[in-house]
Amino acid sequence: MSEFPEYLDVDYEAGSDEDPADYAAIEDKIEKAIEVTREGLEQYENPVVMWTGGKDSTLTLYFIKEVAEKFDLEVPPAVFIDHFQHFDDLHDFVDKWAEEWDLDVIYARNEDVGDYVDEHGLTPGDDIEISELSEHNQHHIRDLLEYEEDTFPFLLDTYVGNHLLKTVALNDALEEHDVDGVISGVRWDEQEARADETFYSPRHDPDIYPPHDRIQPILQFDEPAVWDAFWHFVVPDTVEEFPDDGYVPEADDDLPGDLTKDDIPVSPKYFAGFRSLGSEVSTDKAAEEPAWLQDMANTTERAGRAQDKEDLMERLRDLGYM
Repeated sequence: MSEFPEYLDVDYEAGSDEDPADYAAIEDKIEKAIEVTREGLEQYENPVVMWTGGKDSTLTLYFIKEVAEKFDLEVPPAVFIDHFQHFDDLHDFVDKWAEEWDLDVIYARNEDVGDYVDEHGLTPGDDIEISELSEHNQHHIRDLLEYEEDTFPFLLDTYVGNHLLKTVALNDALEEHDVDGVISGVRWDEQEARADETFYSPRHDPDIYPPHDRIQPILQFDEPAVWDAFWHFVVPDTVEEFPDDGYVPEADDDLPGDLTKDDIPVSPKYFAGFRSLGSEVSTDKAAEEPAWLQDMANTTERAGRAQDKEDLMERLRDLGYM
């Protein structure tokens, strides 16, 4: 593989044939995350961090902030993909913590689809006429997705909807901002299509996406370790009134002192029982108790997500999906 760009010196095989069990202790997982994050911030000239407001991307953002402060590096802009079907309180969460952490947020949107939806007063599930979209979007639908129908439903968790609302929006933002590295919070254990990822993952085919690399510092975390990191590291380091040695709440009103869930950098959807955050119309809570108290060993993290998209994950990732 030719070097991309020439100024980079990263090991694209780092993490091959590994899994979370190779990083047994939480300290091992954190040490690796810091190592990958530091290399990403030092090696790439125009990196960004993907931030959904979910636990994985917020944990990744925490490592970036910590590493940037410790090694006198810049915190890169955060890219938030606005696919028009977010929970309202997720928007509120991102807005609050972006201001709290003084983040530069790039809102990636497929404005062409959004304008069509607004103009026709569509709601999720309504059909979108492909012939009325831009040539750019029609190229993706016809030439890359090889989709032959005249319409597609305005739904995020479908083949066409996910690609246009998330991947095209992301790729357009990467091109506009000349991004060479995308720091992402994907994990090996989260989804089968991500199980073979490496810490530095090339995306160099210009016919599919603006050439860039994915930097993936938390591949080695599993779901329980993510929550362990939150309640013993992220929250204590972020919230002054939180116990330094951590605390695991059993409900949204079980927080130390006068703190409320709005004071905590954990999306309220997790307090409400969601395990994974997708679109408002196609994601259900997994149980009534908070996500970190659920049976993570015997249940599937993404079971609440629309499964047609989950079944297409490998193909979607080939086209640039996270």
